[in-house]
Amino acid sequence: MKTQFPTHSLSQDELDRLIEMAWEDRTPFEAIQVQFGLPESAVIQLLRKHLKPASWRRWRARVQGRSTKHAALSSGVGDRFKSAQQRLISQNRISKR
Repeated sequence: MKTQFPTHSLSQDELDRLIEMAWEDRTPFEAIQVQFGLPESAVIQLLRKHLKPASWRRWRARVQGRSTKHAALSSGVGDRFKSAQQRLISQNRISKR
């Protein structure tokens, strides 16, 4: 039996942002959970409900087994949700690598 998660409390802007984060390759499900309080299974249910069937299948195929969508499988992520390619910002200047 599927567990229902309270997604009715999300505004349309929050829902749009959550879907956008789910489509991003480098945004792990853990970041979505921290920001919205929804575990991976709730995100999957929400996307299944709000995406067109073809978009849902395309998204599922895209994230299936993708290590960047799971912080525990990504190397170098740690407890922060930041791309390893993101540059450091120091005194309003982007530092060189």
